[in-house]
Amino acid sequence: MACILCTLFACSGGGKKLAGPKSEVSPGENQAQVQDESALARPENFLLGADLSYVNEMEDCGAVYRWNGEAKDPYTLFAEAGSDLVRVRLWHNPQWTRYSNLEDVSETVARAQVSGQRVLLDLHYSDTWADPDKQYIPAAWEHLYGDDEALADALYNYTRDVLEHMHSAGHVPEFIQIGNETNAELLQREAEMNKEEIHWPRNILFFNHGLQAVKDFNEEANTNVQTFIHIAQPENALSWFPQAMAAGLNDFDFIGISYYKKWSTHSMPELTSAIAQLVTRYNKPLIVVEASYPWTLENFDSANNILAEDSLVRGYPATPQGQHDYFKALIKAIIDGGGNGLVYWEPAWVSTSCSTLWGQGSHWENAATFDNEGEALPVMNIYRFGKE
Repeated sequence: MACILCTLFACSGGGKKLAGPKSEVSPGENQAQVQDESALARPENFLLGADLSYVNEMEDCGAVYRWNGEAKDPYTLFAEAGSDLVRVRLWHNPQWTRYSNLEDVSETVARAQVSGQRVLLDLHYSDTWADPDKQYIPAAWEHLYGDDEALADALYNYTRDVLEHMHSAGHVPEFIQIGNETNAELLQREAEMNKEEIHWPRNILFFNHGLQAVKDFNEEANTNVQTFIHIAQPENALSWFPQAMAAGLNDFDFIGISYYKKWSTHSMPELTSAIAQLVTRYNKPLIVVEASYPWTLENFDSANNILAEDSLVRGYPATPQGQHDYFKALIKAIIDGGGNGLVYWEPAWVSTSCSTLWGQGSHWENAATFDNEGEALPVMNIYRFGKE
């Protein structure tokens, strides 16, 4: 998730299809008119997914997810709505939370796959949020700092150990990210964090060890886990990948990018152009693995909303219908550029009585795909895009 700390302080769908959210009220209210997504062309290999990293915690905090008033298991709800893919983050050893660790993430992988969805495992290589502004080294590896080969071996062993753990549990993710929003150099000390300059030999050493770990695991386990390299915002991907490839980044399978208007200089047409350039130049499929949009600017708890008025795009108001229409346009923009998918970031991070590091509730409830009563919003219909 792009720059969350700095903001706060300043393909298989599986299952039957659900009926769309109720439409007794006019657009702009919580239950906006259902759109016919099947009329829009969608490539066969185009994946639509959801980052459900918070769901297990939200359920423990009392969240209930409903479709037309009926409470449902959230993984089943997304699968039946048409989601192909669940993305989930993994922190190395987060002492400040009991979620997004290996035990919690293993549960997510299992529940997602049982529901009929594939999984994109998002390795942060940190004990906390990794994003364009910070790539903090895990505490367990601090003693290795300065010995790049030893750090690379630790990253290799950790990546492979995670996959072997999941293989032993019978739920291997179909996709894996070697880092999260890795605009900055991997494995830096917090006190020395430099997001402006990258020591490319060191950085690529780490990436290549992660990619090699997945390759070696696939050969040993006879699996086909595919790899992502993930950069935040399309304009940054256009400059990052040429430098990484020139520095010796070894083969990977997918390009992943984040796209938030709040942090991107690119309009939607410029996003289309950037995707086309990246896909053509590197001959890799590309998925926008993070995107979101508010359905309201109202705040329902004491946790400040991250996506506020500065996140809005002309023509798409912060209403349930505006949120829906934005994503419909975004999917078309990605397809027009030759992209292969879109993942909604944290659609189920709703407001509860629990707290984050920065406040009680959720910093994202106004950009979730559920209203403040837990009812699915019209944007959930985007998962039907071209499926019927």
